Amino acid sequence: MRKKQPVILENVLVEDYAAEGKSLAKVNGKVIFIERTVPGDVVDVMVIKSKKDWAEGWPLRFKEVATQRVTPFCEHFGTCGGCQWQMLPYERQLFYKQKQVADNLQRIGKVPLPVIMPIIGCDATREYRNKLEYTFATKKFIPDDAFAQLKATGVDVKAAMDQEVGGFHAKGMFDRVVEINKCHLQQEPTNGLRNAAAAFVQELDMPFYDIKLHKGWLRNMQVRIAATGEIMVNVILGYEKETARKALLDHLLKTFPSVTTLLYTINAKFNDSLTDLEPVIYYGKGYITDTLEDFRFKVSPKSFFQTNTKQAERLYQVTRDFAELNGTQTVYDLYCGTGSIGIFVSRQAKKIIGVEVVEDAIKDAKENAAINNIAHADFYCGDVIKICDDDFFAAHGKPDVIITDPPRAGMHEKLVSKLLEMAAPLIVYVSCNPATQARDLALLGEKYSVEKIQPVDMFPHTHHIENVVQLKLKN
Repeated sequence: MRKKQPVILENVLVEDYAAEGKSLAKVNGKVIFIERTVPGDVVDVMVIKSKKDWAEGWPLRFKEVATQRVTPFCEHFGTCGGCQWQMLPYERQLFYKQKQVADNLQRIGKVPLPVIMPIIGCDATREYRNKLEYTFATKKFIPDDAFAQLKATGVDVKAAMDQEVGGFHAKGMFDRVVEINKCHLQQEPTNGLRNAAAAFVQELDMPFYDIKLHKGWLRNMQVRIAATGEIMVNVILGYEKETARKALLDHLLKTFPSVTTLLYTINAKFNDSLTDLEPVIYYGKGYITDTLEDFRFKVSPKSFFQTNTKQAERLYQVTRDFAELNGTQTVYDLYCGTGSIGIFVSRQAKKIIGVEVVEDAIKDAKENAAINNIAHADFYCGDVIKICDDDFFAAHGKPDVIITDPPRAGMHEKLVSKLLEMAAPLIVYVSCNPATQARDLALLGEKYSVEKIQPVDMFPHTHHIENVVQLKLKN
């Protein structure tokens, strides 16, 4: 069978931003979603997927580049995939994020909307993350252009790929890792820790983890750096090898004396999830303390905590303002996690009731309330749909304000129905996905009107955006 020739579209003008980091063009009335481009680029596009009304494409050649492009500051941009928008100036990133919120709420929400407030951008657009996780592997990712160059010069490409590397998973490839020299998302000593661990394990002659064959020793490393200056490192190993483990951990402590807590986790499973594993404390107290305003939060190796601490303060300040608290209200904090939002708004509320399905998160929430001397906050583990019944309301009071901060998938339809049934006078909906938020707003529109909308950028140089919406019960 003759291989089907790829479809190439020439001189395509990229017209607009779409979503998920892609831009779009229109060719003969058909929408083409294109990776690695920005509005204003003119490119030759190879079609990689084609449907009746739309297609996906990959830029083969840039005929003209948009005037708004800037030079990416990271040597790994375009290969790593962690940042999608370094080629756009930050003010243009904010423009497209604001547009994304407006487009989603108008197109999917289909409810009357107020004027959307200007997006709140980040003061720091580099080294803003308090948590990163690195992967160590036996297969190095080589980009297409470098691959072709190696092949043309007669280099053994397989040997070039079969290298032990530390960095981030290549986009769409579970077994290939982009070797990182310097990542700009987290402050030092994050790069030093990763590179030192990789080099020392190679000196020990211990193997990196092969995710395809499920064998090897050095798997992952998590680095958390708090606003307090405390640093927590968790080294994940495929199996116990006491002598080598102690040598590695002692080397990290000696080389990086700023590390305040060092842990290790043995993960012999076929996946990287740590939720069912227990990290072992090697040095320090086993956790770090981070802050939001003057509130203090205990962050354990498995805790969820907003990954941009400074911008989380601004997000929560918007949430608190939208809640319109005056000290008399009972606030229900749904999807409360470790209690950070509920605790943040607690001084303006009469009572906080947090509900979360993850048991470990509820333990952290109770501890965080105690650390901050908040006696009027209670946290409950379970499904909101099942917990919030008449008996629960009789025991704790009906909510005057509901704050909901669901995962990217948004709220389950049954929970939306439960909110409509609860009929709290005011809801503050915090979302990391304006598309699913818009879908939920359409359902809540049965009883609620949207009063305020405030986008907040938490992750510069990526397509991700947070959005806070205030809803009030209709008269």
